[in-house]
Amino acid sequence: MTKPLLKVEHLRIEFDTRRGILVAVDDISFNVMPGEVFGIVGESGAGKSLTGQAIIGLLEPPGRIGAGQIHLGAQRIDQLPYHEMRRLRGKKIGMIFQDPLTSLNPLYTIGKQLTETILTHSDMASHQARQHAIKLLDEVGIPAAEKRIDHYPHQFSGGMRQRVVIALALCVNPSLIIADEPTTALDVSIQAQIIALLKRLCKEHDTAVILITHDMGVIAEISDRVAVMYAGRLVEVGNVRDVVKEPKHPYSQGLMGSIPSLHHRTELLTQIDGAMPRLTEIPPGCPFNPRCPHAFDRCRRQRPDLLDTDPTRAACWLYGEKSGALE
Repeated sequence: MTKPLLKVEHLRIEFDTRRGILVAVDDISFNVMPGEVFGIVGESGAGKSLTGQAIIGLLEPPGRIGAGQIHLGAQRIDQLPYHEMRRLRGKKIGMIFQDPLTSLNPLYTIGKQLTETILTHSDMASHQARQHAIKLLDEVGIPAAEKRIDHYPHQFSGGMRQRVVIALALCVNPSLIIADEPTTALDVSIQAQIIALLKRLCKEHDTAVILITHDMGVIAEISDRVAVMYAGRLVEVGNVRDVVKEPKHPYSQGLMGSIPSLHHRTELLTQIDGAMPRLTEIPPGCPFNPRCPHAFDRCRRQRPDLLDTDPTRAACWLYGEKSGALE
């Protein structure tokens, strides 16, 4: 069996506030295998982006990792000093952010930013780094790469800037890339191109990807496995086909039921009543219980862990050996 490239174990992310400690991500665990595309999906505020930031060591104070461990290969990385984590970023873990304008320095040319990253994390000479940068720009679909390498970010369209960011993330062949909403700021037609590009490049470079998004269409198109997050917790994990076709958790069922089908005519799409609770108002037991049409007494008292629901794993007492309905 291949060992996981990334292991996240019982991760807890906290924020210090005047009213006490707020728990934004509460005891989540998952593995990512080499070359796998692992999707994390959920509503805004579910804790998806915070999870990605914790993995790459970019949590902003007052946020912090309150408990748990993160391992990249055989190395534990959640407790690394700042300078060691900075060396790791780019070399072993790449990042693709939601807005390419925030990822690129407007004062430097695209070539300067690419070559600087390559030189920092490799032994290439300057002229070799420039040639490698041109090759990368060509690989991600930037036309006339030899000329455009000396252009500034504002001279590129949104879709082209995102291609540059993908090149930046791949420039020293990291083993893992975290892509945080990589298509949100783009037109629908450009989104499809970026998804296809990311899928192709990661397969060619044998790079694992954590894809963070709220768009189930993107997840279904590119991911191998998917984790559904709700209120800072994992509610379902499984192969993407199983989660899309046979979701087990009521929240996952609501997400999938809200997607229109081209093959079946429906009068009304599934609606999930209510809204995700604030961090200060997460209820006891299952956090989804106030919105769940199947909730019973045990759901309101006891938090479920991920249970084997075949073919996925879901955090729901409907699949417990001792259903709360009988208690």
